[in-house]
Amino acid sequence: MTHPFSPAFTKLLHNEDGQGLVEYGLILALVVIVCIAMLRSMGGSLTNKFTEINNAIN
Repeated sequence: MTHPFSPAFTKLLHNEDGQGLVEYGLILALVVIVCIAMLRSMGGSLTNKFTEINNAIN
């Protein structure tokens, strides 16, 4: 006995239309995490550099 939703559910499980979008989303998330980690590790030196630039302008 098959369930009336069985073909639709099977089709949904094998649908790969959104796969590329999900992959791009994961890549974007990885890039954001790396950028945040770099900014956190270099935060002190960047703050000092921007302070020097601000003092030079004033």
